[in-house]
Amino acid sequence: MVGSIDRIKELTQRIDEKIALKHVSEPTQDSSAKNSDKRSPKDHIKTIRHDNINKVNDLYIKLSIYEKSPDFGEVFFYKAMNLSGISLKEDDFGEVREGKYIQIIAITYEPDKNGKKKAKNVSLGYFGKAQNLDPELKNDIIEFVLRWRYEKAFQTLEHYEELIDRLDEPITIEL
Repeated sequence: MVGSIDRIKELTQRIDEKIALKHVSEPTQDSSAKNSDKRSPKDHIKTIRHDNINKVNDLYIKLSIYEKSPDFGEVFFYKAMNLSGISLKEDDFGEVREGKYIQIIAITYEPDKNGKKKAKNVSLGYFGKAQNLDPELKNDIIEFVLRWRYEKAFQTLEHYEELIDRLDEPITIEL
């Protein structure tokens, strides 16, 4: 579990760096863009998050995820997302598994008949056999999953920021 979190943090950092490099390399044409350097770190994060969610939405449409999950906002109700047939591990990142089928798998937890929560896999996209996968499509599939995870990380961060803000309110204990 800790290893997975570390890998997600590392991938998140890489995405941040690439986005930052992209913004630095773009020429600024108006005065509002020149003032962007004076933004607070929170404003910068909001911009990155906004750009990320827009890209997730574009890929949601491009990959036809809407066919399995018609409401874009509900895609983030899933607890986790993974790929079958494509590796996201550091040592063989992006390699397809020959003979495997490529799918985007969302994980949710639903109660069974006894009320115990059980993990349930939901296929959000099926893309055929690995050896027939177009490289551009493969990159879009990987990018969708990574950017989805990135948004989930933002949502988790937002949740913890809200909890920390609640600490500013006095906590009373009634005896």
